[in-house]
Amino acid sequence: MKPSVALDLKRAAVREAASRFHTANPRIFGSVLHGADQDGSDLDLLVDALPGTTLFDLGGLQGELEDLLGVRV
Repeated sequence: MKPSVALDLKRAAVREAASRFHTANPRIFGSVLHGADQDGSDLDLLVDALPGTTLFDLGGLQGELEDLLGVRV
């Protein structure tokens, strides 16, 4: 599945996960932003780390989003 399709289907869940892992303002860039993503593309996501966010939070968010969306993040 294309990352853009997976994101469209689960956009609210992505925002909710971002907040649980002490981040805010998730936004996309790269091939998904430009409409050039394909099956097998990854999802480039930029988030703002809130005070107290750790690398464990960022890694946990990445893992959860990969499981949720079924694409590399």
